[in-house]
Amino acid sequence: MKMSKMFMPTLREVPAEAVVVSHRLLLRAGMIRKLANGLFTYLPLGLRAFRKVEGIIREEMNAIGALEFKPSVVVPGEIWRESGRWETMGPGMLRVTNRVDQELVVSPTAEEAFTALLRGEISSYKQLPISVYQINTKYRDEIRPRYGLMRAREFTMKDAYSFHSDDASLDETYQSMGKAYRAIFRRCGLSVIPVRADSGAMGGTGSEEFMVESEVGDNNLILCPKCGYAANDEKAACAPDPVTTGPGSAKTDKPCAPIATPAVRTIDELCAFLKTSPKAFIKTLIYRAVNCELDLAGSGAAAAAPGTAGLKRVVPENSPAYYPEAFFAVCVRGDLDVNEVKLAASLKASEVALASDADVERITGAPVGFAGPVALATVPVVADLSVMAMHDAVTGALKADLHLEHVEPGRDFAPYLVADVRTVVAGDKCASCGAEYYAKKGNELGHIFKLGYKYTKSMGMLYLDENGKQQMPTMGCYGIGVDRTLASIIEEHNDADGIVWPMGVAPFHVCVVPIKYEGTMKEVADRIYDGLAAAGVEVLLDDREERPGVKFKDMDLIGIPVRVVVGEKNLPNVEVKLRREKDASLVDASAAVSKVADIVRAELAAR
Repeated sequence: MKMSKMFMPTLREVPAEAVVVSHRLLLRAGMIRKLANGLFTYLPLGLRAFRKVEGIIREEMNAIGALEFKPSVVVPGEIWRESGRWETMGPGMLRVTNRVDQELVVSPTAEEAFTALLRGEISSYKQLPISVYQINTKYRDEIRPRYGLMRAREFTMKDAYSFHSDDASLDETYQSMGKAYRAIFRRCGLSVIPVRADSGAMGGTGSEEFMVESEVGDNNLILCPKCGYAANDEKAACAPDPVTTGPGSAKTDKPCAPIATPAVRTIDELCAFLKTSPKAFIKTLIYRAVNCELDLAGSGAAAAAPGTAGLKRVVPENSPAYYPEAFFAVCVRGDLDVNEVKLAASLKASEVALASDADVERITGAPVGFAGPVALATVPVVADLSVMAMHDAVTGALKADLHLEHVEPGRDFAPYLVADVRTVVAGDKCASCGAEYYAKKGNELGHIFKLGYKYTKSMGMLYLDENGKQQMPTMGCYGIGVDRTLASIIEEHNDADGIVWPMGVAPFHVCVVPIKYEGTMKEVADRIYDGLAAAGVEVLLDDREERPGVKFKDMDLIGIPVRVVVGEKNLPNVEVKLRREKDASLVDASAAVSKVADIVRAELAAR
């Protein structure tokens, strides 16, 4: 490609809207332009790099036997109603109605689409396992799209789905996908951190995220320096840390008793008033859960939870029973915080949020700040593991200006549910080896799930096993954000002058830059350009009538890995410089094609 034919509107100034490095450089290098908030257009250079990332993903998926499909982006809403996610996905899902009043969804993800497709095609165990994937457009109506391609409303994802006759087969594919993901990110030049993660709205059990470190990351990563444990803080667990000395450490036989605490509501105020430690308090927060799937009504083996008699229990056709709204009293030790993602997972709820002050007062019968689990009969109590290890504790008394002391969990109250709902932070001890955690911020590039039967059950997908009996297949789900991966490559590979593309994802491998595109310099530049193209090297020839400094700045900005400069003073030699290196070397022009082609091939092979 010759620059005179290329559309590359580079910018010298940093756009004010761009906060992160990748957004700034993609705009400055003329690789993307914003069409609207959260909506971007790839320009030719950016699209070439995007296609490289897409190609690497496709190669690795094909290598493990996954089969590529191309579903529609707009899918029928009825399949989302079948799965139960029409009600639970929330406002992030773009719902539309066509001219015949059919409900449609602009796909934010494709579990429903692939399950609906394959349930009509898979009828026998002999057709399993099968792994399918797409690289396709998605839309999620983000409240605050930001950071350019890192969090856009429309984006491209590779998502794969596997269907299996048993868990052993699912685990085998899950492990193969994990290896393929590591290969993909390695070939893209990315340093990823695989972490344990929450499955979120996708459902399922096993889950692993592939993160890159980022100062503006949406995720907090909890990492162990000793054993390598790594988890998103939405999933991270830590070693038990019961209070062993001081207030709250020793079991008491004293009955719990009220203690006057006038105008004392917060943990800090209680500590000052009672001259004690936050670890001696049971902090109780009232949460509202949406679309909760716990057996609150006690229809199964569980007993009915307190305060649930009036709750409306909904059972959509072919979907699990759920409560559109339910409230819970969530208890955690006073020095800790509730992790709302863990809480939602424990309650099998689509989302949770702190209740309004009015709801708190209605539920507890007291002003905000005096909630407690003792004698609370209006809502189910959820206790963090830390609470059940406490002794001689203090908590709200469900009356204004009053708390209870000498509270013994298990004796004075029995939670409906005990679960790990605390937020793990740096300094907590590793659940595996006991070392002290540290934390980093990160962005998610890929996520793999063991979905189990969540979608095949709700959507009625069945096959006949070797005995002729109907069975449901178990599923896996495996996603990669293509745009975010591209942006993350730039975040990791840049310098003060611009992008420094790894060879495998660069829009071009080599740029040939004649100081002036005329006379002998033109002849030599054309010969090198033609020779590299014939050798299969992707090469860009800067044939513009621009000053050399402008050409060099543009080539550094767009980040082409190898630059060949043809200047009159160096002929019959040319200058060969790697973008990532400071110094250049002189090479005989007649040997330049061979030398540069070898550099390109060696770097491509190394990935």
